[in-house]
Amino acid sequence: MCFNVSIAFGAGFETKAKSAYLIDYDSGDEIVSKNADVLMPPSSMLKLMTLAVLFDEIKSGKLKMGDTLTVSENADYKNPLWYPASKMCLTTGQKITVKDAILGIIVLSAGDASVTVAEHLAGSENKFSELMQKKAHEIGMEKSTFGNASGLPHENNLMTSHELAILAKYIIDEYPDIYPMFATKRFEFTDTKTDWCREWNHTHTMNYNRLLFLMPGSDGLKTGHTDDGGYGVVASSKIGGRRLIGVINGFHGKGHDGLAEEMKKLLSHGYKTTKTKVFYQSGETLLKIPTWYGRYPEVEATTSENVAITLPKDYSLKNIRVMARYEEPIAAPIKAGQEIGTVVIEKDGDIVKRIPLVAKNKVRKIQFFGRVFKNISVMIRGK
Repeated sequence: MCFNVSIAFGAGFETKAKSAYLIDYDSGDEIVSKNADVLMPPSSMLKLMTLAVLFDEIKSGKLKMGDTLTVSENADYKNPLWYPASKMCLTTGQKITVKDAILGIIVLSAGDASVTVAEHLAGSENKFSELMQKKAHEIGMEKSTFGNASGLPHENNLMTSHELAILAKYIIDEYPDIYPMFATKRFEFTDTKTDWCREWNHTHTMNYNRLLFLMPGSDGLKTGHTDDGGYGVVASSKIGGRRLIGVINGFHGKGHDGLAEEMKKLLSHGYKTTKTKVFYQSGETLLKIPTWYGRYPEVEATTSENVAITLPKDYSLKNIRVMARYEEPIAAPIKAGQEIGTVVIEKDGDIVKRIPLVAKNKVRKIQFFGRVFKNISVMIRGK
């Protein structure tokens, strides 16, 4: 992970939400941060982690979109748990496809679908919560805790706005083939078993993320709401090739429409007041560094994240300098991904970001006689 010196951008943005957080997707730099590291109930925004665990199963090939999941009594719409909650209106024994479960969770915020997914993958919601916790730690979410798969009130359901943004960026990065589903504006689940559910699903089709309808370029991710916690949303938009990720939580306004207006204000602030310069994309070869005792004379150096910085809109790039720091030659063997130096971004002469420089390829060590010849070569020719 890169090391950032905080650059204040938030001046001029105010919100009544308890927490707000805005980052640039390419640089990862913070643009707005209000109580971003305070643990709060995430309500249905927690379902993003439910989906991330499910997406892993799809990415690995263990599950396909057309595979079916069986609904248990725990997810039956007649369970009092679901009476006030968002749902697909599922019934015990019903089978739903993985694709419908995903759309139900994304568009309808279906808690019953979340439980169905959890029980299919882990046997129980409690066991699935352990998988969510493990996944969170793997991707750098150190504070968040999970008590269920639906986001319904639970003492262990706690996340920070900062870590919700980490999760959103992870989903965008890791599941590019699935992510477009988050932009789905309407979904009607028609495989219903009762007249009551048929009417419910006919009248509940619109995505709770009203930003999709309000702001061009918006393409995800998830809202949440509880009476005590208020409204929250994790959102992303891409305008002019630039993507921002925003989080709002603890907003007490005029429903999901008011929430969308607040998120539009947050994202617009980012686009209006800042710009981002990407110097190198992650995985791009920055330079080649000589090796010592290596089967290849050089090793390609890259970074696992973008070399990029977000700046105030009117700031001159002439005051920005990017440098790679390393010692050469690098002794073999060298593993792919091994840290071999640092990329430094300076602003006005001060270091504002350090990004690990890593080996792009593996370089094996030459055998004994090769090393002997190498030593002789150095003594005779100086190389």
